[in-house]
Amino acid sequence: MSDKAIVVENLSKSYLLGHRSSADASYKYVALRDVVGRELRNIGRKAADLMRGRQIVQADEIEEFWALKEISFEVEQGEVLGIIGRNGAGKSTLLKILSRITEPTRGRALLRGRVASLLEVGTGFHPELTGRENIDLNGAILGMRRAEIRRKFDEIVAFAQVEKFLDTPVKRYSSGMYVRLAFAVAAHLEPDILVVDEVLAVGDAEFQRKCLGKMEEVSRREGRTILVVSHNMGVVTSLCTKALWIHQGSIRDSGAPEGVIRRYLAQVAPSQDRLIQLDHIPREPWLADDRLRFEYLELLTSLPPQHGEPVRIRLHFEVRAPVAGASIYLGLNSLGGTRVLTYQMDRQAMHRDLVRPGRYWVDLIIDPWILGPDIYDMDVSCRSSGFHVVDSIRSCTRLEVIAGPRTPALIAQGSPGVRLEGAWSWDPATSFRDPGGQFGACNERK
Repeated sequence: MSDKAIVVENLSKSYLLGHRSSADASYKYVALRDVVGRELRNIGRKAADLMRGRQIVQADEIEEFWALKEISFEVEQGEVLGIIGRNGAGKSTLLKILSRITEPTRGRALLRGRVASLLEVGTGFHPELTGRENIDLNGAILGMRRAEIRRKFDEIVAFAQVEKFLDTPVKRYSSGMYVRLAFAVAAHLEPDILVVDEVLAVGDAEFQRKCLGKMEEVSRREGRTILVVSHNMGVVTSLCTKALWIHQGSIRDSGAPEGVIRRYLAQVAPSQDRLIQLDHIPREPWLADDRLRFEYLELLTSLPPQHGEPVRIRLHFEVRAPVAGASIYLGLNSLGGTRVLTYQMDRQAMHRDLVRPGRYWVDLIIDPWILGPDIYDMDVSCRSSGFHVVDSIRSCTRLEVIAGPRTPALIAQGSPGVRLEGAWSWDPATSFRDPGGQFGACNERK
């Protein structure tokens, strides 16, 4: 155990899910005696659950759902473990158990040293306290002395870039400010184990690069252990020394990141469905704003689309409360997790000043020839004014583009990616002027 930072043995977690009875759901009207009988049965069941110390669920029918099933693995001290898997696979549940937020149903997890977790926006922050006070509070929770916290204070503030708002209650922070300060606190207060969920996706690209650099420094230079959940395979490949693939609550594969990612991506085939339901896909834990929710993604094109054909995509969404400055984003990523193309409404001045409650759809047409023959992961998101994330779904579907009849052989044989025509000009050689005569001088030296 001396070199093991984390040891997980047969870890399982179950939840009780409540459902309305099929009999009640099939009838519009229910007799009073049925309602009274159902409530009496519920009272008796709740009393029995309370006596046994079980979770109490308000429902007619109870289903036991296993979010994790017999998970076992070990993490060496100083190792960076990347956890991958589809939405709802159990990744966040595992991190909550390791962070001592949730108790396992069976099994155990042994962790050596202080643990700092960044699982949701504002994790560990008291909303009524200022940024300065929350830094002190988090350090105290980690068992640090005041002198240690003071020594790291300036680094934390400089990294988070919240100097002007240090004495403002964090409940008035934007989601980006929350994440910047939370990550800075978690990474700089010298935890032995740093646990990071996909919450870093809230930040901008520059902040994400800073976070990745800091995690690399913490692990390689300081020898600290890191667990990170990410849908970005490029991040897992570059940062992690080991990868763990979780599928439906169980470990499907583990080992070197390149091999695990290759096997993970190979089993996720491109979608052949024209209509992809989005409202049932679990959102990330940090996404608390539910004023807008994507419902469906519709592919209004032949499947798979051919290179040289326009690709038309329709997004259906419901607005539940007014959203100011709503702008839709659609991103296409390589299978390695690298963003290759992004479409966003505000670049075309198409964002709406105020979107009122109701159901809407938007169409996007991807021009012919832009997407080379390849397989792309698709992300969709919506942001309100101030780049506040209202809804976001990563890897909601996978789109395959195949070679068409006019696709050049070089591209068809394995030169994928985004291709743009650009604005070229061609002048005759007689119009060329040698600035400063430098090319002539080079020829003379030869």
